[in-house]
Amino acid sequence: MTDVLITAGELAELLKTEPCVVIDTRNPEAYAAGHLPNAVNVHEIFTYLATSTPDGVHELKTKFADAFGAAGLSGSETAVVYEQSMSSGFGQSCRGYYLLTMLGYPKVKVLHGGYDAWVAAGLPVTTDVPSPVKASFSIVPEAGEILIDAKTVLAALDKPGIAILDVRDVDEWIGDSSSPYGKDFCPRKGRIPGAVWLEWYRMMKPTAEGPRFKSRDEILAECATVGITQNTPVYLYCFKGARASNTFLALKNAGVKDVRMYFGSWNEWSRDPSLPIEEGQPTAAAELTGKAA
Repeated sequence: MTDVLITAGELAELLKTEPCVVIDTRNPEAYAAGHLPNAVNVHEIFTYLATSTPDGVHELKTKFADAFGAAGLSGSETAVVYEQSMSSGFGQSCRGYYLLTMLGYPKVKVLHGGYDAWVAAGLPVTTDVPSPVKASFSIVPEAGEILIDAKTVLAALDKPGIAILDVRDVDEWIGDSSSPYGKDFCPRKGRIPGAVWLEWYRMMKPTAEGPRFKSRDEILAECATVGITQNTPVYLYCFKGARASNTFLALKNAGVKDVRMYFGSWNEWSRDPSLPIEEGQPTAAAELTGKAA
């Protein structure tokens, strides 16, 4: 795939040569304090909690097709999404990338290093708020195959060839906390049975300029520790699809062919008592095979 990540310098050049719509996913206060010129603030990219029922998926798609259309995306512009830095927003710029890709938008970039990288490069910022011209945003139904529901994940529990990849923080993985919003935000703590675990920020490494994604080979090496190769079908989840979006981008950039996301994630799974969970330390066999022993 074409690399989705774009550096601040590359973006400054792209803005001179191609029509772009720049989307700021940060909270309105951060946006008001300063943002990229002509950037449109769409904070709901980060905050929206989705469910994977047919109605929930329809609402998700409609809501963001409207939001992206209102931002001025018609299909001919390159969408460029950014957050503060690659780790401060729990993958929120990547969540924007995932949503646009799931809706079938043809040209999407993520500013690597986010707003911090743009400022560090000495590029201009503004407090002016643009007035985008509303565009007609078209949904491509087939693109939605990268979005899977709870039933699909449940069916995968009996399919050892599929890796269910949990990218949440360690306290969530072992069932000490139910969410980043607080230990008891959700009614149940734990993980999807048979899931393997890579914390989302293992896809990145610290640099003098802040967190940046690891190289293709480094990401594949991380995946190999839980038995995932470029040919392994991967079903991702986290709490609400933000941290998993960061991993989605990393895996796609590393050439993993079939990556899908359970976007409802733990926020939805934990609220349905009919769905199975595991708690505590996983067995060694589950670690190695990707399935519960």
